[in-house]
Amino acid sequence: MKNAIQEGDLLRPCAPCCPARKIAFISLEIRKSSAIFRKPSPFPVSKNSPRTAILNVVGLTPRHIGKETPHIAKFRDRAEVSETTVTPLIPAVTSTMQATFLTGKPPGEHGIVANCWYDRDFAEHRNWKQSNHLVQGKKLWEHLRESDPDFTCAKVFWWNNMYSTADYQITPRPIYCADGKKVFDVQTWPIKLASKIKRKIGKFPFPFFWGPAAGLKSSEWIARSAMWFEEKKSPNLSLVYLPHLDYNLQRFGPEDPRTAQDFNDIDLIVGNLIEFYEKRGVNVVLLSEYGITQVDRPVHLNRIFREKGWLTWREELKREVIDPGNCKAIAIADHQVAHIYINDPSIRDEVKKTLLETEGVEKVIDRADIDNQELNHLRSGDLIAVSDARSWFTYYYWKSDRKAPDFARTVDIHRKPGYDPVELFIDPKIRFPKLKVAIKLLKKILGLRMLMDLIPLDATLVKGSHGRIPEDKKDFPILIGNFPNLSGGENIAATDVYPHLYDVCRSNRSEDEDEAEM
Repeated sequence: MKNAIQEGDLLRPCAPCCPARKIAFISLEIRKSSAIFRKPSPFPVSKNSPRTAILNVVGLTPRHIGKETPHIAKFRDRAEVSETTVTPLIPAVTSTMQATFLTGKPPGEHGIVANCWYDRDFAEHRNWKQSNHLVQGKKLWEHLRESDPDFTCAKVFWWNNMYSTADYQITPRPIYCADGKKVFDVQTWPIKLASKIKRKIGKFPFPFFWGPAAGLKSSEWIARSAMWFEEKKSPNLSLVYLPHLDYNLQRFGPEDPRTAQDFNDIDLIVGNLIEFYEKRGVNVVLLSEYGITQVDRPVHLNRIFREKGWLTWREELKREVIDPGNCKAIAIADHQVAHIYINDPSIRDEVKKTLLETEGVEKVIDRADIDNQELNHLRSGDLIAVSDARSWFTYYYWKSDRKAPDFARTVDIHRKPGYDPVELFIDPKIRFPKLKVAIKLLKKILGLRMLMDLIPLDATLVKGSHGRIPEDKKDFPILIGNFPNLSGGENIAATDVYPHLYDVCRSNRSEDEDEAEM
């Protein structure tokens, strides 16, 4: 009998015609799979601090907690649990919000001003960098160690994961071979944990983490890896990232009825994690980074800059590749926020005026205002454009699609000078997409060079985005848990989440523990 939890176990129904039996089946599967976690952890665990699991349910907002999320709603409605909305920062994006939650500082202090920014020293853009050294400031687990040196932490797919002081780490990390081949993998700390985890629960389903296939399997695998860390290492703090809602809410928008299934699916995963952790005496906290709202208008700032003569590009193999260091001004787009870097100070006022006149731009934060927006950092743009509610910013800069760089039609989060949610789609113009994918994968298996050019160049396909502060608090991120200093119904700033996380990691101790210590 296989002991390893298999792909799909967390959500596979007994039969297509029996959706009502899903929950019972999931619980049964987890019990059957508990053989993975039989041995107690040989590692010391601090008895001076309670144990907490913080589940980051990406995209979850008060608007979505209800009939599609019965397990989350049941957890929220407990007498001892409070639900608090969180006013997001600008930009309300993954890396920035996570860094704020874990340091209590705004981006102007911790330095994570976006997922994507321009490095003025290297004259290059930086996207989705993983080093924790980029996050300036004391992290939550470091603060907790000051009063409890034995306090341990596991970071399970939270961003800026690598080279942190967390005891245990796991994060997506492809292998880039010399022949151009890309091999999907994860990186862990300690390093040898990667092979152990993969032996027990299988390889990380990387194509389901980002790209046209992005979906449930990645969050299922992450949940299983979180269980593995809990059973094997029993950390005092588990930080678990569950990205499933990020995909179809951007593809279809939150108003599309097709997303109802996504809420149901992530609810089952969260419900099982809550049950799993609580059976082991671990306190559970739910939070989210942002809410995704409906959009229908992409704004191409770099194409506008090109028309003004501010953009520079090179012709490479008959394609246009932007040359950031020679641009007079360049926009690094990240959802509904774009950092504008100006290499020619003489055009600063004209750039600002142009942005303010652009349809879809709600406001422009200039250097004088950045202190107020807590974005005054060397990595920030000279100007910061924020879209209106229905718009978002692309990185597109070419005039003709035939001149677009080769990476534009691929999933390439690092090479594109900005975030590209169109990577969630396969080009609808491809008549037989599965056949095309199969042929390209066969070439890859045979060791032949190939370009996985399946991504469309039609930004209007995207129907959901985030990054600005929504008008309606029902679209704000949430913080749900048993917090000693929150009664529920409040709204707090993103920077105020940190002290409440600190409190819950220190204060939720049993009476027996308190009496024993006394």
